[in-house]
Amino acid sequence: MNHRFVLGAQQARERVDRVLARLLPDVSRATVQRWITEQRVRIDGVPCRSRDRVGPGSRIEVDPGSPPPSHAEPDPTVVLDVIYEDPHLLVVNKPAGLVVHPARGHARGTLVNALLARPGFSRAPSDPLDPEGFLRPGIVHRLDKDTSGLLVVAKDERTREGLKDLLASHQIERIYRAITVGVPSDQVVDTLHGRHPGSRIKFSSRVSQGRSAITAIRLVERLAGGRCALVECRLQTGRTHQIRVHLAEQTRTPVLGDALYGGRLADDRLRSIADDMGRHALHAGVLGFVHPITAEPLRFEAPLPAELAVALRRLRGDG
Repeated sequence: MNHRFVLGAQQARERVDRVLARLLPDVSRATVQRWITEQRVRIDGVPCRSRDRVGPGSRIEVDPGSPPPSHAEPDPTVVLDVIYEDPHLLVVNKPAGLVVHPARGHARGTLVNALLARPGFSRAPSDPLDPEGFLRPGIVHRLDKDTSGLLVVAKDERTREGLKDLLASHQIERIYRAITVGVPSDQVVDTLHGRHPGSRIKFSSRVSQGRSAITAIRLVERLAGGRCALVECRLQTGRTHQIRVHLAEQTRTPVLGDALYGGRLADDRLRSIADDMGRHALHAGVLGFVHPITAEPLRFEAPLPAELAVALRRLRGDG
């Protein structure tokens, strides 16, 4: 699927690779660079270089290239907690620390490597509309490395496309539980979402160009005398780091233990609890949808893992 953009009057002159990193937040910078090298990116109809600059009125066309062949290998040593499986899909309760698919620095030991070792996934489908779909066969949504919880994976192309349609039409129920530093109010956060202008690894809701990101936040319980809270976050969209960004930037109550968006904690007690968790306190606890093949309503719940449950008990005791 080709991409075409016409830059608005507010666009400052900037390198085309940086502009595309914001316009295509789900595409890695390495992939953008590869497309440019292969002359698949044009400015006003002319193939460009990464350092070429664009500005107001510039027309950018992107013709995504075929992905390189996958080198992902089956890895039966990666243990998966499969809580549901049928001939078309499976639902996994992913632990914190497990990367979903191969990426830079994580060529092995991922959930995808484990899937490839399971019967039925030796030829798992990849998405031709996903520039890096060859790295994540059957994956239709993702969880960050240190986010635990429920993930649905397709076993065949028809199921994958059905799940994608459900996601696009907001018909998959996804509820996350988070422990926050500070107490947010009940609200629906609706922002743009794109790459952070000052960081290559962060995303931001404070951008002038990006994709829609919507999170409904509900306060469940005040903790530690109001220094923390247990909240539920219901996703309507599923952008990279969406909940973490919305809690940090829009409600100013970052996820406890989130080193990327929360910064260093000044409160010694909270810092001790976060250090003992060894991760950020975000868990995908509820996943519900109508099966795209059988039309059966499915809904799954995964309790907080032990490290988050312990942190919650300690915070309640501090109250």
